[in-house]
Amino acid sequence: MAHDLSPTARALLALEAIQNTPGITAQRLGDRLGVTERAARRYVAILREADLPIESVTGPYGGYQVGRGLRLPPLTFTAAEAMGLVMAVLEGHRNAADPADLVGGALGKIIRVLPERVAGPVRAVRAVTVPPPDDEIRVSPELTTALIGSCAAGRRLRLVYRTAKADRPMEVDPWAVVLRHSRWYLLGWSHTAGAQRVLRVDRIAAAELLPEEFTPPAGLDALRALEEHLSQGWRYPVEVLVEATVRQTSYWVPRSMGLLEPADGDRTLIRATTDNADWYAGRLAAIEASFRVLGGAELRRATTALGRRLVRAAGQSGE
Repeated sequence: MAHDLSPTARALLALEAIQNTPGITAQRLGDRLGVTERAARRYVAILREADLPIESVTGPYGGYQVGRGLRLPPLTFTAAEAMGLVMAVLEGHRNAADPADLVGGALGKIIRVLPERVAGPVRAVRAVTVPPPDDEIRVSPELTTALIGSCAAGRRLRLVYRTAKADRPMEVDPWAVVLRHSRWYLLGWSHTAGAQRVLRVDRIAAAELLPEEFTPPAGLDALRALEEHLSQGWRYPVEVLVEATVRQTSYWVPRSMGLLEPADGDRTLIRATTDNADWYAGRLAAIEASFRVLGGAELRRATTALGRRLVRAAGQSGE
């Protein structure tokens, strides 16, 4: 059947083969198309004439791959890949049911080119997707794209950041955009505050690219820095000594709960803050090693109260 294909069909099949198998050689490409190696190279040339960024990888094991270009080249998906992508979008972006939404419009384009046996069930699922409530947190894809671009370019930003009291202007060196627990954050250095800051992207009202450039910290672990930052700055201090190594303690205590520091005798010191001492005490109870609360007073109270409740739950007096 390969010999009955039109040149256009073979060119599209060539694009699909190069996308699915980066580094494919001209010989293997010809085998896929049912043509000679020389003819396969002609189809690559046709794709390039259409301004598709087909790159050649040099060397004895070189071949073809799709590179980066000004335009997104046509993408090809299997039915299972397309369905998985659509399901992920519907699950993670509830506005995907709205054709007027940016993501919803992009999803509509995918659905329009799916085989009908796949598109039919997808349209049915999309039609019954519940619209989000008016107060649902929304993040602008355009803004997020601009923030990620400024991080990559190492360019300072002037932001307008919404707080409970007022909109605050800020100048920030954006280090990274991080997604954590379905919420987007911007990690960076605030020149306005003179300190590291973690900003919620949904609270950024405006962003302006400035000419100043910067270099992010060497070896930056953006997720780790974000989680450690989120464990600090709350009302009540936390200081706990755990009879286990830092590595062992990290299985029970995530980075968002505090900084884990090595202490004498292969022990770990947890330093953090919290606004909810009762919740924090409950999380400490999951530690499968002996520990002692060194500070502060509110956490000691909450831990004592939790201990008494657990003793009563075991059918004892708690005295």
